Amino acid sequence: MNGKRVTPQPEENSPAPPAVPLWVSIEGINGVGKTSAARATAAALGPGCLLLDELTDIHDDVLPGRVITALNQSGDPFLRNGYPVVETLALLALQVRKAEILANEPASAEVIIEDRGVDSVAVYQAAVLCFPEPPSSPAPAQPHDCAPESTTRAILSSIRGWRPFPDLTILLTDDPTVCGRRFADRIHRPLSPADTQLLVEIDRLYRALAADEPERYVVLDVTGTSLLDSAEAVQETVRARLQRRHQHPQPDPTDQTDQPDRPVHTGHGHPHDRADGQVARVS
Repeated sequence: MNGKRVTPQPEENSPAPPAVPLWVSIEGINGVGKTSAARATAAALGPGCLLLDELTDIHDDVLPGRVITALNQSGDPFLRNGYPVVETLALLALQVRKAEILANEPASAEVIIEDRGVDSVAVYQAAVLCFPEPPSSPAPAQPHDCAPESTTRAILSSIRGWRPFPDLTILLTDDPTVCGRRFADRIHRPLSPADTQLLVEIDRLYRALAADEPERYVVLDVTGTSLLDSAEAVQETVRARLQRRHQHPQPDPTDQTDQPDRPVHTGHGHPHDRADGQVARVS
């Protein structure tokens, strides 16, 4: 055997195999309305959409629940326990597991809506790694040359070989101070000045990442808009991308015929299916 996968030709009049789903990740800082937009979009798209809940909201899978509970033992709003490298690896592992589970299931959805994905781990953990830990934590010494932007890219680079990236990443942006107040109201505790500043830095890293990767990012500025309007803007963005996909069908990424031997991934992020660095103000 030569290690190449040969895809059998379908019989005449047989139904076409399901296409690889469009994978859309919804990103943004705490309190921006990301989860509301993701759930509303999944509901609007109907049975052809699969919603992947944020890791902290998964209640029907034992392993993620145990890991998140362990990371949340200190009660820190950013899951900091003083061991940021271990915490980063644990969160990355859960993101890989999410993709592995989907790869082993038959494709039935046209679109996947992911509430936080690899980008969340990269920007949040880059900020945590490069800034001091909470005073109550046994913080290790921080590297003197820790640069948040390069740390973000390093974290993303470390996971590229293990799971596909989203075809489309929708970043919701708003005033970090306003988002911080919403976040504090939701968790029923005030954010410290240091926590608020960390949220500002995470917002900055998100925007920098979107500028660096315009091929898969669309930025929606939802400042001053309602949750309903934000969700509708996300839905319009996803539907536009689905329409583009229907007009320009993607090749089967698992077909390794006449290709060099390499690991097979259910790949996403097609180079000609670009987001073009769009930034839209939602009104």
